[in-house]
Amino acid sequence: MPFAPAAIETERRGDGSILLRSAHRLRPYASSVGQWLARWAADRPDQTWLAERAGDGWRRVTYAAAHDAARRIGAALLTRGLSPERPVAILSDNSVDHALLAMGAMQAGVPVAPISPAYSLMSRDHAKLKGIFALLNPGLVFAQDPDRFAPALAAVGAVATPLADLLAHRPGPLIDAAFAQVGPDTVAKILFTSGSTGTPKGVINTQRMLCSNQESWAQLWPFVDDRPMVLCDWLPWNHTFGGNGTFNMVLRAGGTLYIDTGKPAPGFIETTLRNLREISPSITFNVPRGFDLLLPHLEADADLRRRFFARLDVIFYAGAALPQNLWDRLDALARAEKGGAVAMLSAWGSTETAPMATCVHFHAERAGLIGNPGPGNELKLVPAAGKLEVRVRGACVTPGYYRREDLTRDAFDDEGFYKIGDAMKLADPDDPSRGLVFDGRVAEDFKLTSGTWVHVGAVRVALIAACDPLVQDAVLTGHERAELGALVFINPAAQAALGLDADGVRAHLRRGLAAMRASGQAGSSMVPGRLLILDEAPSIDAGEITDKGYINQRAVLDRRAALVEALYADGSAVTL
Repeated sequence: MPFAPAAIETERRGDGSILLRSAHRLRPYASSVGQWLARWAADRPDQTWLAERAGDGWRRVTYAAAHDAARRIGAALLTRGLSPERPVAILSDNSVDHALLAMGAMQAGVPVAPISPAYSLMSRDHAKLKGIFALLNPGLVFAQDPDRFAPALAAVGAVATPLADLLAHRPGPLIDAAFAQVGPDTVAKILFTSGSTGTPKGVINTQRMLCSNQESWAQLWPFVDDRPMVLCDWLPWNHTFGGNGTFNMVLRAGGTLYIDTGKPAPGFIETTLRNLREISPSITFNVPRGFDLLLPHLEADADLRRRFFARLDVIFYAGAALPQNLWDRLDALARAEKGGAVAMLSAWGSTETAPMATCVHFHAERAGLIGNPGPGNELKLVPAAGKLEVRVRGACVTPGYYRREDLTRDAFDDEGFYKIGDAMKLADPDDPSRGLVFDGRVAEDFKLTSGTWVHVGAVRVALIAACDPLVQDAVLTGHERAELGALVFINPAAQAALGLDADGVRAHLRRGLAAMRASGQAGSSMVPGRLLILDEAPSIDAGEITDKGYINQRAVLDRRAALVEALYADGSAVTL
């Protein structure tokens, strides 16, 4: 697998800060995402760009057909008076129509705002959706299934526009002139953060961010241009990982994207399995929870395993740390099926970095590495609370938050670095080119009453691994207390597979804690002294979990403060 050489320029300052940048200079890149679509419509007009399930088969859309549809839609948006001040709001899940509308908006220079369907379909009060609409003031709203989204549409006083109404418009000089004006500083998208502490923030995504980011990625991974790219991907487009990372990578490379309407959750993983029995991806992108649910099926089903690995070059995870036990199982399957290792890669970034700020572009030997800064990106590691807080500057970084100058001012330091809130450490302090290791969220770490810091990210991963496969996720407790504890969410499928009753679950957790202590992690800040099993799943409405399945530590602790008190006050906790 060809990679760009790991070459890093390092600057160490007297205050302890470290500046890291790629020695590879960022190549020239497209001025807009729409240029990629126009290129492939001309060069590969009959190749499938997008496909989605249609009965027993697939609805396929070629590059030429998609380009024509985008021009029609863009022209229709302009005649309806949409503009940078009146963007498009999309409430629906990933779909061909969703993609065509988004590309049509970009043809016209109109921002598109894909909004998490969870705010419409899983919320009772629609408070976050109302806050988003008040900020956006959208000129057009799209919902793939208006009946399904009827309560949400009513809550914000909106009427969904059918895509067919837009496709009926004939493109002409108006859309050509508008597209000619779309450039690097044009706002392409407004992506919303999870909003765990209030109304979600609208992150401005410019064409420069999206295009420079993909060029940076392609420089580190030259193989994306060397072989046909095929993805079967579920990652939601209202998030930067799916909507900017995987979606744009396929489009820039002229590949084919099969839209997987499954997701890593019981009742939905079956859809993913059905798709993977037909589609062999060249790269698979997922979150750790996705691989956790997929692995038992790959291990048990030889035909599924054969199809999955048939042309697979890369296994990619992001969004959270991949437990080492999952890494080892994936690696073992790849070696058995292909006779050798498949590249196991990761990256790191955020909605504000479109999404890749760092990327692994070498064969990693263990989980946890998040790689080096990509070309055009610069990192500043600043000493903070015993860690190195990381900040980012570069072409892929947002200019700020939509209609929130106050948030924008607070998000950057005096040198223009975006303060992302994460901590990093060098995998090898003597050789920065060996990459960085994610070291948790600075804001999530806390001190025990002993004054000892608890590094939440590292302990959480170690606890999940020690209690494998029973603990689905965990939230650490102990701020201003003498003892570290944890609230744990049990994986019901794993409990059923192990045949454990309530006493068996508690015994399994005790063995996990004992294993953590036996491994040498005996410090009070490294091994929880008590665990409380939670009966209620994380709540999206309360911001405890995103629709990608990531736990929000602070939101869980705030909402379940009474359970934290119970963890330390009564005899219901699991202890050694």
